[in-house]
Amino acid sequence: MSKKAILPLLVLCPFLVSAHTTQVLTGYWQYDDYLNAYPKQKQLTEVLSQTVRATPTPLSVTQSKPISISVVYPGQQVSDYWIRNIKAFEMRLEKLGINYEINQVFTRPNVDVRQQSLSLLEAVQNNADYLVFTLDTTRHRKFIEHVLSSTNTKLILQNITTPVRAWSEQQPFMYVGFDHIKGTRAIREYYQNTVAKNSRYSVLYFSEGYVSDARGDTFIEEMSHQDSYKLSSSFYTKATRESGYETAKIAVSKDPNLQFIYACSTDVALGAADALAELGRRDVLVNGWGGGTAELDAINEGALDVTVMRMNDDTGIAMAEAIKWDLEGKRVPHVYSGDFELVTSKDDVSRIQKLKQRAFRYSDQ
Repeated sequence: MSKKAILPLLVLCPFLVSAHTTQVLTGYWQYDDYLNAYPKQKQLTEVLSQTVRATPTPLSVTQSKPISISVVYPGQQVSDYWIRNIKAFEMRLEKLGINYEINQVFTRPNVDVRQQSLSLLEAVQNNADYLVFTLDTTRHRKFIEHVLSSTNTKLILQNITTPVRAWSEQQPFMYVGFDHIKGTRAIREYYQNTVAKNSRYSVLYFSEGYVSDARGDTFIEEMSHQDSYKLSSSFYTKATRESGYETAKIAVSKDPNLQFIYACSTDVALGAADALAELGRRDVLVNGWGGGTAELDAINEGALDVTVMRMNDDTGIAMAEAIKWDLEGKRVPHVYSGDFELVTSKDDVSRIQKLKQRAFRYSDQ
């Protein structure tokens, strides 16, 4: 069934309520399943997790020249995840004593396709040692397959922690991020523990692609096992605050009895909160996704009710440590997911402050 931006999905089709979570991301390993299937990878990932939390140990080998790194990120969003990530990445590289040159390009998600393509092509033509990119659309996947098959550039895929099954013989250097399914489950548990049974809800997706599948479809599938919660509507957005605002207004107008809106990203969540405030519908709960500065401010103001907060700098640090291990000739894990903490509008200011110090330990400097 095709799903189109700004139009509600049909939610009466029986397969929407019969599938299991493992069927949501067809063609991908789920994070825990992959690590359980490959015990050596699990060991490597656990060691990297410990290393990320520890103080840095400088590079033990001498570099003959700086390594070259290209970064192409969808960083032009209200969410500060991408900006903070690259700052933590560079700061950790410096603390590790790694000599590097970096070229970074920030684009808008779902918009700057040509700019992305040109930047990626330039990175490949310049034979960058490492390329940090993401995987959200079919277009991304085709480019990634080209890099894997025809270049020596080592590819770090950001914001994805589910290895592609079809790439079993030639995986990227590393998948790194905060596992979307784990984060989604934390929000799902919050709603089930907070909202009365028989409640109705709407889902506001990101733009069409992997993130929407991992966060949105997973949420719907997991909620479908609880027969008392009813999916009223679901919408693709343009991954912007404005489109979150527009779709939330449509969702509430179509079903005034909504108890909560599940939002798949920061920008979409803040737009939905804008709409609910304008409509005077603060009785409708709405979540954030990621727990960056804008979301934490909104929770403090009562505009958002809950978010799953990424310990943001973990992934930038993990990328730097992985490069260090690579330079030292050590094996690098194929996949790494950073830590999460659930944050609600009822949390003490002191708890949130401690989480900020942990999550933004480099990027707030």
